[in-house]
Parts: sequence; structure tokens; C-alpha cells
Amino acid sequence: MSCQEAEKKINDLREIINHHNYRYYVLDRPEITDAQYDQLMRELERLEQEYPALITPDSPTQRVGGQPLTGFGTVRHRVPMLSLGNAFGEQELRDFDRRVRSGLGGEEVEYVVELKIDGLAVSLTYEEGLFIQGATRGDGETGEDITQNLKTIKAIPLRLRKEVAALDVRGEAYLPKKEFQRLNEEREEAGEMTFANPRNAAAGSLRQLDSRVTAARSLRAFLYGIGYIEGIEVKTHSQGLDLLRELGLPVNPHFRIFPSIDGVIDHCLSWTEGRHNLPYEIDGLVIKVNSLRQQQELGFTAKSPRWAIAYKFPAEQAVTQVEDIIVRVGRTGVLTPTAVLKPVLVAGSTVSRATLHNEDIIREKDIRIGDTVIIHKAGDVIPEVVEVLKDKRTGQERVFEIPNVCPECGTETVRLEGEAAVRCTGLACPAQLREAFIHFISRDAMNIEGLGPAVVTQLLEADLIQDVADLYYLDFAELIKLERMGSKSAQNLLDAIAKSKENSLAQLIFALGIRHVGSRAGKLLAKHFGSLDKLMAAPYEEIITVPEVGTKMAESMVQFFHQEDNRRVVEKLKAAGVRMEEEQGAREEQSLAGLIFVVTGSLEGFSRKEAQEAIEARGGKVSSSVSKKTNYVVVGADPGSKYDKARELGISILDEEGFKKLLGINQT
Repeated sequence: MSCQEAEKKINDLREIINHHNYRYYVLDRPEITDAQYDQLMRELERLEQEYPALITPDSPTQRVGGQPLTGFGTVRHRVPMLSLGNAFGEQELRDFDRRVRSGLGGEEVEYVVELKIDGLAVSLTYEEGLFIQGATRGDGETGEDITQNLKTIKAIPLRLRKEVAALDVRGEAYLPKKEFQRLNEEREEAGEMTFANPRNAAAGSLRQLDSRVTAARSLRAFLYGIGYIEGIEVKTHSQGLDLLRELGLPVNPHFRIFPSIDGVIDHCLSWTEGRHNLPYEIDGLVIKVNSLRQQQELGFTAKSPRWAIAYKFPAEQAVTQVEDIIVRVGRTGVLTPTAVLKPVLVAGSTVSRATLHNEDIIREKDIRIGDTVIIHKAGDVIPEVVEVLKDKRTGQERVFEIPNVCPECGTETVRLEGEAAVRCTGLACPAQLREAFIHFISRDAMNIEGLGPAVVTQLLEADLIQDVADLYYLDFAELIKLERMGSKSAQNLLDAIAKSKENSLAQLIFALGIRHVGSRAGKLLAKHFGSLDKLMAAPYEEIITVPEVGTKMAESMVQFFHQEDNRRVVEKLKAAGVRMEEEQGAREEQSLAGLIFVVTGSLEGFSRKEAQEAIEARGGKVSSSVSKKTNYVVVGADPGSKYDKARELGISILDEEGFKKLLGINQT
């Protein structure tokens, strides 16, 4: 066989194999047996071994990598992957519908309802039709690069059936029930720990450094949304799903469109029992506004889109006994009662404790020490007492009283008017200090490796730290006196603390532990103000203008920085050399803050990705479609319909020269 003949044969085989993958994984209508499919694959492998120069990255044989990776790289999502808010019943779905219609000024709204696959959220990036990168959701803005492992999932095409200039698609990788059972049986026989549920198994499989391990676990995937697309205009979410299927991507077939919330509710309730007939696990359904224009108008909160919500199935329940009720003191001084339970299996894991939230809930449910109770996992995650089985009482049960003094420091506790929480008033309460330190050193905050809760407790007990700034003044000679702290450990800890001084301003803002301020809010505030000094001096009226910052968050920040003790800690951090400002590149990003761009056509000086990064680096946002909220449309060669729509709506149009000028790029 000549090289030319071999190339034709190889291309024909790839086309046939991709066709059968599409029939099997997307249409669920296979045309050949597994044995016949395997024969095609073996023939392709044989020819590629004989003619290695003809191997291409999108060949079906290239799904499994060679040598294991040493670690996972980091991927910044082109469009953030935000989590969804949850609804746990009919009323909460109606509340969601009311908020949507109110946000749209009473417009008619259509909903798409999809199954919520219980797996690991992933993002796939295609350029010119070729799969080039895959990532986990991570914190929503950055995830781990798991491209090699996602390639092992045969349901994910390495090349789309139609070429698209650029596409980011979101979905869920999961493990079918039968595969989960098989995997656990194998692990049990090998003496290995079994997985608690298919979701954990899928996540563990995709985080293998050796893609051959992942390939052996027969993962599947469903794609449910377009994060970013170029070259094709999509007006509704359901059109997007149809497009994904046309491109050869697996889309779950059980999505439905409803003109009102009543149909949505009936559909959700019908799946409560129907889910058990599926070959994979689902933990609810996802409801989305169908119109992409309406989605854009509704926008986002700091954590989730306003146009979508997850309906969660009623949690699995179990009966157990409350053996004791203990109290934990958090970093804000709140006393949280926790039920110590007789261990019981619920939703795939053993539960021995359940939060009781506050005194009012204990009184309302009449929970007593010794009671037999029904528990579930709220959202299938957090153990919670649902109901007391009062007919099981023996008379030996004891009523719990929230302590009037802090169990950690003995200081009087108070309950402020309008709050359900009871708080410790002790400024030097060791529990509050310990929790504040643990938050400060956590991964999303200052991320100080080697400084865990046990070491924090030692430092507090040795009176080496009184506030978080004291960490940066620790002395080597004092550290090595601590139990199980050798010279090497002490030096490693000091090095890790010193390294954290260079962390971003966003991390520092989050690390301070300001009430209501999460990691995403920290990033938004850092981008807006550029320095901690400016944030500290900012009045409420300015803070509230930051996108996604609400009244409670703004009030909390003003109150926090008004306290002299907190300002003193910030000054100590500054004196220690902790970064208090965003880097120059990060500060520049404010020049386009709050502006929405659409880029269309081919630019000479930028690739699509470079243009987007340049806009986002200066605080702007890039959208894939033109709407009334668009501020600028950047136009290159062959712009297409987006240019026409921008002119129709009277939106500012920039050519490449104007775009560079707006970016502040020197054109000489």
C-alpha cells in the first residue's frame, strides 16, 4: 500500500469511527456491534503504527496519553462558570418565577428544563472545530486543565461535525450506575477504599495524573450549554442545545420547554420517582430562561445567574438518635449548636453530626438530647434534623439550653435584636481567634502551606499570635520550641508565610474575614479600588456601586473598617510587607470596567482570544451577541450580522485602530 493509499484508508476509517461514535453517544442509535467497532479501531491503530507520520491529534486513537502527568495546569475560563441557586420545593420555584418576571418588567417568559446530572462540571474548548482544551469548573473563574483525561471520554468528539471558529461548551462528566458498581466491586476486591457515590467516582477519575486509569473507567458526558461561540448566532438556550447536537456533542435528550412555571413544576415533580429508572444519577433538574436576550437582561449575582435555578429532589432520609448537643464558636462569635448523632448511613455516607443552626430552630422542632429523629442531607450535602419522632420518647430526654456564657472563654453571650444567632462578646475569645486564623490561611485566602489548624492552636496557646498580622512577625527561635516543630519545619513555615506576602489584593480582602465578603467579591473589590487604602476610605455610597455588591456587603465593609482594631491589624500587615495594591496590570483593567464588548470579524493585530483577554484585562466584559446593553462592537474584516445589528441598535462601532486607542495601546 502506498502512503497516499494509506492516508485515504486512514481518513476513511476515522470518518467511519466518528460516525459510529455519534450514532452511539449522541443519537443513542448504534448501527454496529461493539465487536465490529473494535475491529475498526484495531485496523486504524495498525495503519497508524505503520505510517506514524499520518497520525493527527483528532484521531480516535489519540484519546489516551502516554506518560502520566506530574500535575494539572490552571485554566482561566473565558466566561466564568458560576454555580446555581437551589430550589427545594414548589414555592421556591414560584418565587424564582416571580423574580424573573419582575426583572423582565412583566415580559412573557419561556423556560427550558433539563436533568441535573450528578457528576463533575467541565468546560470544553474547541478552535476551528478541534478540541484543544478541557477544564474543571474550579472556583468558577479558573479550573484545572484535565484535557488529557477528557479526551478518554468517547462521547466527547475530538473534532466537531461542523467547523466553528471558537466554542466553549459546558457540561457534566459522569459515571453510569453499572460502571460505578463495577468499579467499586473491583476496588473492594483489591482492598482499596470504595467510592461513596458516582459523583465522587467521576471526580476522582478525572483527576488522575495517568489518563490510562481514567480511560479504564468508562466515563460519559452530557453537554448542556454554550459559554462562548464565534461565527454562529444563537438566540435561545434550546437552539443552543440543538446546535450542540448538530455539532456532534452529546446532549441529554430529556430537556423540555414550558411556557409557564406550572408546567415546570409538574415536570420536576414527575422526575422525583422517574429518576430511579435512568442509567445514571441525577440530583434534580435545572430550569433556565430560554431567551438569551432575557438572560442577559436578568444578569448575575456575585455567585449565580438570576435566570437559572436548580430544583433539588427531596433528600434521602434516615432515622437515628441525638446522643448529645454541643456548641461550636465560629470566627464571628456565633454559637452554633450541633447534634451528635448515633452514626447512620444517609445518601451514600455515614453521618454522625448535624447542624441545628440556632436556638429558635431547636425550640421550633423541640429537639432534645436523647430524641429519635429523622435526618436528611440538605441539598444532598449538609446533614440536618428534619423531624423529631415524639412517639419514641421515653421520658429520659433532656431539654437543651443555649449557654449564657461562651463555652470557649467564659464571656457573656448576647442575642442582638432581629437576629437568631447568639454571639460571644469576648474580643479575645480563643475560638473566634482560631477560626479567624484558619480562614486567613485557607487556600482561597492567603494560602499559607504548612500552617494548619493544629499549628494555629499551638501558636495561640503559646501566646505567639494575637491577631492575623502577628503571623508575619513570627521568630524562628520561638517556632522551634513548639512541640513537633523541627528546624526544617519551622523554616518551611516561615518561607510559606513570607511567600504569601506577594498574594493578590483580592486574596487579602477575602482573608480579612469581613462578613458577607466571599472570594469573588474580593476580586471585584480589588479590581474596582486597586488598593486596600482606597477600599478602607471608601464611603458606603461608592462601595455599593461596585458590580454585584449588595447593601449588606457594603454595610459590613464600612462597619469593619470603621473599627480601630481592624485598622490596626491592616497597618501591621502593611508594615510587614503584605501586598496592599493590585499589580500595575491589574490596576489598568479599570479603564473598561462595566463596559460590554462584542468582537466580530477578523482583526489583524489580535486573535479572537487576544482581543478578549485585552478587554477583560482592563475590566470589560465580552459577549457573544449584540443587545441594547452592548457598549461597543469591535469590527474586523468580514464582520457578519453582528455589525448590522449594532448599526440597527445605534451601538458604538470600533475599527481596529479605534479599538487599540481605547485599549491605550501605542500604535507608533
